[in-house]
Amino acid sequence: MNENHIQPPAENAQGQTVDWQAQYEAEHIKCADLAGRVADLEAANEELTWKLDRIKNNPLWRATKPMRSCMHWAIRQKDRLANCGGFRGFIHKLGYKKRERKAMKQFGTDSFPGVEQAAAERATVFPNMVKFSILVPLWNNKREFQIEMLDSVMNQTYENWELCLADGSDGEHAYIEEICKAYAEKSGGRIVYKKLEKNLGIAGNTNECLKLATGEYIGLFDQDDVLHPSVLFEYAKAINEQGADYLYCDETTFRSGDINRMLTMHFKPDFAPDNLRANNYICHFSVFARNLLDGNELFRPKFDGSQDHDMILRLTDNAKKIVHVPRLMYYWRSHAGSVAAGIDAKPYAVEAAKGAVAEHLRKHGFKNFRITSTRAFETIFRIRYEILGNPKISILIPNKDHVEDLRRCVTSILEKSTYDNYEIIIIENNSETEEIKSYYRELLDETADGRITVVTYQGAFNYSAINNLGESYARGEYILLLNNDTEVITVNWMEELLMYAQREDVGAVGAKLYYGDRTIQHAGVVLGLGAHRTAGHSHYKQHRQNLGYMGRLCYAQNVSAVTGACLLVKKALYEAVGGLDEHFAVSLNDVDFCLKLRERGLLNVFTPFAELYHYESISRGLDDKGEKAQRYERESEAFREKWKALLAKGDPYYNVNFSLDRSDFSLKINEQ
Repeated sequence: MNENHIQPPAENAQGQTVDWQAQYEAEHIKCADLAGRVADLEAANEELTWKLDRIKNNPLWRATKPMRSCMHWAIRQKDRLANCGGFRGFIHKLGYKKRERKAMKQFGTDSFPGVEQAAAERATVFPNMVKFSILVPLWNNKREFQIEMLDSVMNQTYENWELCLADGSDGEHAYIEEICKAYAEKSGGRIVYKKLEKNLGIAGNTNECLKLATGEYIGLFDQDDVLHPSVLFEYAKAINEQGADYLYCDETTFRSGDINRMLTMHFKPDFAPDNLRANNYICHFSVFARNLLDGNELFRPKFDGSQDHDMILRLTDNAKKIVHVPRLMYYWRSHAGSVAAGIDAKPYAVEAAKGAVAEHLRKHGFKNFRITSTRAFETIFRIRYEILGNPKISILIPNKDHVEDLRRCVTSILEKSTYDNYEIIIIENNSETEEIKSYYRELLDETADGRITVVTYQGAFNYSAINNLGESYARGEYILLLNNDTEVITVNWMEELLMYAQREDVGAVGAKLYYGDRTIQHAGVVLGLGAHRTAGHSHYKQHRQNLGYMGRLCYAQNVSAVTGACLLVKKALYEAVGGLDEHFAVSLNDVDFCLKLRERGLLNVFTPFAELYHYESISRGLDDKGEKAQRYERESEAFREKWKALLAKGDPYYNVNFSLDRSDFSLKINEQ
């Protein structure tokens, strides 16, 4: 910035005198300080790299590699034991795996309909006996895979379907044509086969299948996979009962030709747009109303390798009723060369997926975003949205005594935060110690610019009322609820929250919180979870480095609620829903607040990229004894009554096949 263009002191829109020269100099100092810190880090990194290279090039280091490998293996086993919570935790984990193996048995062939059930499904007449066209592009499939795929369609209990096959196989795989024609002959005309002059790739072959289709609904099926016999019946039911125009189900990978030998069972959430942008969790078995194509091609060759992610993003944008059937009904074969066996089989899929997501984001008006792979998987993405403008964030921190906790919290905000347009409002509530009063004076003296203020709430502790009072003093466009027993870890934590909160379709945004031992305290709230069947935290007490169920701890996603220990929301929305409900004085007020936002059609978001420590309940203790336990039960009962209908439906972002007694995504066991 040219100093000759610095404006003299002037009045802003509020009539306040602004010294632009002073502001420029202050910002210049900040930039210089930041540049110095970056230079120091780069110098330190360069020195460490030089030292590491010198060690690695040492002959003794190379000679001792076998010994180090053994030592590192022993350390990893020790760390795994520690991450499980010691020997007792390790035994618990073994029990967990045994329990999961028991639960898995109910999702394989044991879930197939018996003779009577299959007959009943075949005899069912729906008001709309919709016709499904199942598209299968063929290319050099194995004989046994081809037969199993065809049999799984022929065995469907809902019989108004057609199977459209476009075959781009070479001469060495001529048996595919023979098999398909034999099945077509006994299908009563429901199997339509076309031999292509040349292989057109996944996208091209599938588009050729579409030309053969005559059904109102289109289904996408891979040539080496298997369908559950009742999947079309369940989809027809959902279309008739819910008006679904896009449907998907749960899925599993399997090996060795036996669908009961499951590798990874994916029990999915209901439609979650932020999840879908970060990760193609919908995948199989996608079925949709043909009119969603709106004249556009089904698969686009430029996204070969991730053509399904591109298609799902486009079609769900057009859909009016997206329905998730929470049953495991698609069996994805894992073998050499399949994506199910690993992304390394098709490395071009990564760039194709990034391109599909980027085009989708641009369509929705986003600019200057960044899409990067995460440590969970190369096609599970972190999306950095552009921060629009420089809005002020008002951080509300309720406090009573506990000077060291508050000092740690405030210091971490002041020293670590890279976002600087914020204010801190400490809401004092019945403190008694001289130490905290002295600290308040110290803060106010050190921040004469008004960045920190202390207001007083008089009366018994009521978390909701305290924050509502603090909000009334807030000057920011955004409200950030923050507990006094938190500590900032990631320097850009406010930016990570703000990039979601600024969206028009988002309500509350929450961070990833850890206990002091770096195990997870909060990674999103699940409705109905826990003994009280109110709400609980998923991935509770998992280690910080845990990837989470299907990589969920590695990408931003939609959740029913986030904790008020660190929650960002627009001030206008906070006021529109009446703030925190003061009937919930201590517990569940944050969940209730998030559900009020959901009632307005807004999404709540959990992001793992804003990280803080949360030394939970240091200030007020746990709610597990005496009067505190009784009060929690009263508030729980009030919550269950207020949200009875919603709780009965279940959390849309937590699959009904998961147990509500555990926070580790354990499966429910069907004891029948």
